[in-house]
Amino acid sequence: MPLTEHLRELRSRLFKSGLAIGVGMVIGWIYYPEIFAWLSEPFTDVIDQARANGQDVTLALTGVADPFVLQIQVSAVSGLVISSPVWLYQLWRFVTPGLHRNERRWAIGFVAIATPLFAAGVTLAYLVLPLGLEILLGFTPANVENIVSVDRYLSFFLRTILVFGIGFLAPLLIVLLNFAGILSGKRLVSWWRWIIMIILVFSAVATPTGDPINLALLAGPILLLVLISVGISLLNDRRRDRKRRSAGLDFDVYGDDELSPLDEPDDRDVP
Repeated sequence: MPLTEHLRELRSRLFKSGLAIGVGMVIGWIYYPEIFAWLSEPFTDVIDQARANGQDVTLALTGVADPFVLQIQVSAVSGLVISSPVWLYQLWRFVTPGLHRNERRWAIGFVAIATPLFAAGVTLAYLVLPLGLEILLGFTPANVENIVSVDRYLSFFLRTILVFGIGFLAPLLIVLLNFAGILSGKRLVSWWRWIIMIILVFSAVATPTGDPINLALLAGPILLLVLISVGISLLNDRRRDRKRRSAGLDFDVYGDDELSPLDEPDDRDVP
């Protein structure tokens, strides 16, 4: 396909994606009260708990134009989420012609597994968020009113759910690297100390507070998913080894770093 055809197809895909995002934004604008109520529910629960403990916590807008800007921001994010099946499909149709048949199957499998994993991470973040907010707001001194800007809360909310969602995708990346022949299950097992440390550090940085409770709530499921991914990698290694032996091949597909022994000269061959 010539370059002009590629550019024409890209323009068509972008137009359809933009149109779908625009429709999603309209839907987000119409249902803005319900969407904002869902977004602010974790904070609302914390406000009720804080007031019961004698603290005064308020979610506030500080600018004259902030309510309008806030509705546009929420509508834009809602439009991206609502229209995601459309623009992801358009992206897929644009990339598919350049992929081989097995690569297309891999991509479909990746999307089919990544979607529920990301959704599980977002759900866990939504459940953990009130606990993190309660711990953070608990440091407010007595006789001090805590006024939280809505835009900062939304930024905090979106960052938390994105980090949790991406964290749940890490085990899938491990399986993909193994299926691509880049990383073996045996090597993953030898790296278990580093894997645990990386997950704990990531969880400590990613959680809203970094306290042991929230850290464990994020690190525990990720460790379990990584353990499952290592098991899948080991099973895939065995399957690949059996297939290689049946084909009469003895080399290591992962690239063994050990050198093959040289043939020792026979003393009888020495003059």
